[in-house]
Amino acid sequence: MRASHSSPRPLGHRMTTPANIAGSYQKIATETATPGQLIAMLFDGAIRFLDRALVCFESPDPLEFNQGIHNNVRRAQAIIHELNASLNMEAGGELARVLRRLYLYFDMRLHESNIYKRPQGIREVIERLTVLRDAWTEMLQRRENAASGS
Repeated sequence: MRASHSSPRPLGHRMTTPANIAGSYQKIATETATPGQLIAMLFDGAIRFLDRALVCFESPDPLEFNQGIHNNVRRAQAIIHELNASLNMEAGGELARVLRRLYLYFDMRLHESNIYKRPQGIREVIERLTVLRDAWTEMLQRRENAASGS
């Protein structure tokens, strides 16, 4: 009887899994995205983390309830801080000033929701971020259509 011999995987070789494929796709997407597309991705990411936080409100496990809400809200806040930091206050004029106030308001509402473990502020921020994201992606689409002559 012959022993089967399989060659060991080279160091650094990763198995192909759905998570690895998704991670690779996301890395390529962020590296090739325009600045406008990156902002849309930030909106999507914040909304996704806040949706996850809302799911954690349903957890019967106190640790999962508290940590899940906290961690996901903090991730969304970090994205909102990045959106705020990306504003060009000189070139953006009144729109940049309004967005700055809105992002600071979002941060305050999320902080309150996280401290008191109440979902209302999270729901409000999701609703408002969704409106901003939809308007932003529509603006990007119109700009793309105008550039291509459609």
